[in-house]
Amino acid sequence: VSLLAPLPPESPRRDFGVEYLPYTDEKDMGSIKSMIEKDLSEPYSIFTYRYFINSWPDLCFLAWVGEECVGTVVCKLDVHRSRNEIDCQIYGYGGLKRGYIAMLAVEKSHRGKRIGSSLVKLSLDAMQRMGAHECVLEAEVSNKAALGLYESLGFVRQKRLHKYYLSGVDAFRLKLRFPMPVGEEQGQQDHQEQYQLSPGEDTGKD
Repeated sequence: VSLLAPLPPESPRRDFGVEYLPYTDEKDMGSIKSMIEKDLSEPYSIFTYRYFINSWPDLCFLAWVGEECVGTVVCKLDVHRSRNEIDCQIYGYGGLKRGYIAMLAVEKSHRGKRIGSSLVKLSLDAMQRMGAHECVLEAEVSNKAALGLYESLGFVRQKRLHKYYLSGVDAFRLKLRFPMPVGEEQGQQDHQEQYQLSPGEDTGKD
C-alpha cells in the first residue's frame, strides 16, 4: 500500500453551525483540557498540555458552537531522524519533518457532524504549510470510529504496538505521507529506484 496521499481538501471554517478557530491563548487551555479528559483512557498532566500547545500553538484547533467548545485537536511537528536509508536519501540525513496528532476529541452530543475530520484536516493543512513530510499518530486497536476517520483521510496502519497504553491495550500506529513539493517528486522516484530492496533485504525500522 502506498503511503503517498493527496493533499486533503481545505476544511470549512463553519459547517453545521460549528466554527473552527485556531488556539489563541491561555484562556483556551481549560476548554481543551476539559474536552480531552472526557475521552482519555489515561490522564495527562497540565504540563503535557502546555508542552504541546505552547510549543506548537499553530497546530492546535478548536471547534465551537456559540460559546461551547465541542471539539479540539492538538498536534506537534519536529524533525525525525529516520534509520531507513531510503528516507535518508530522499529527505536528507538531517531528518524529515514529522507531524504528530497527539490528541483529538469531539463532544458526544455533536458527533456525526464531521467535526473530527474537519479538525484533522485543518491540522494536516497547517503541517504541510510548515513543511511537514509526513504525519503519524496512535489509536487504540478497538477504537473503530477513530481508525475509520483517519483511514478515510489517507492514513495507513504502519504497525501494531503491543500493550502501548497503561491499561495494557494495544495500539495501531498510522502514517500519512504528504506529497513531495513540486520539483522534488522526480528526485524521490530516482532514489526509490536506486535503493530498491532485494527480496528479504531490510534497511532498518522506522
